[in-house]
Amino acid sequence: MKNLFKYFIQGLLVLVPIAVTIYLLVQLFLLLDSFNPLNVPGLGIILTAVVVTASGYVVNHFVSERMKAWGDRILQRMPLLGMVYTAVKDLMGAFVGPKKNFKNPVLVKLYEHSEIRRLGFITDEELRLSAHQDLIAVYCPHSYNISGNLYLVPSSYVEKVPFSSGDVMKYAMSGGITRLEPRNASSDLS
Repeated sequence: MKNLFKYFIQGLLVLVPIAVTIYLLVQLFLLLDSFNPLNVPGLGIILTAVVVTASGYVVNHFVSERMKAWGDRILQRMPLLGMVYTAVKDLMGAFVGPKKNFKNPVLVKLYEHSEIRRLGFITDEELRLSAHQDLIAVYCPHSYNISGNLYLVPSSYVEKVPFSSGDVMKYAMSGGITRLEPRNASSDLS
């Protein structure tokens, strides 16, 4: 009976992550497929990929930087829509854009005399608040959640770590369960 329980737990550890991943992929597929004007399974995801790629091509080759900036300004000035647009644009840019803001993983001391640290990512090293010139912005993701907190801390509270950004994000979001592998010695940590 003890072995059966052990096998059951091992089965859960193997199957639950696979099942959740498959479930999320199927839900994404169904959502994208719901935009399909014809009832051809899979056409929605193909159409979505084509539209996104074509949009990127058109914007890259036919829309000037000046027109992009003009469109951004208009969207940002719209009440409520501007906040949502700017937040989503900045978040997308943090992960896939040329600026990739989550590229500097760090340990953050949140209190002056504390030995407790949080994992985070420097998002703004040049923050200028009139009374606090030495503060930098550090985003600390929550475990098992797509959220986090932004802390403004003195730069002396921040220590860079020898891990890739992706590994630190997985580690933080998994609650410290995922294994961290240090970057190779030749990696630049500055």
